[in-house]
Amino acid sequence: MPTVVVRHKVGDFKTWLKGHDERTRLFAPAVSSFKTFQDQDDPKSVVMVLEVTNMDKLMAIMTDSNIQEAKDRHTVKEPIVVSVPVAV
Repeated sequence: MPTVVVRHKVGDFKTWLKGHDERTRLFAPAVSSFKTFQDQDDPKSVVMVLEVTNMDKLMAIMTDSNIQEAKDRHTVKEPIVVSVPVAV
């Protein structure tokens, strides 16, 4: 199960934070858990560290046009940057 880091900006942090339960439901088919972080020097920059169970499903969820309404409601701004582990 890879750990993946997702970073993006939000229009309003409080609004975005209120969407936590909905994000949990949206990501459930591909993610077993995630932690949420806010950049200390930029309150509109957020990071989620995801424990991914199915990477293909995660990418399908993130690019699904049907979740655009949720992104808008949560004030998510593009681009959404996904970082994956690197074998060293």
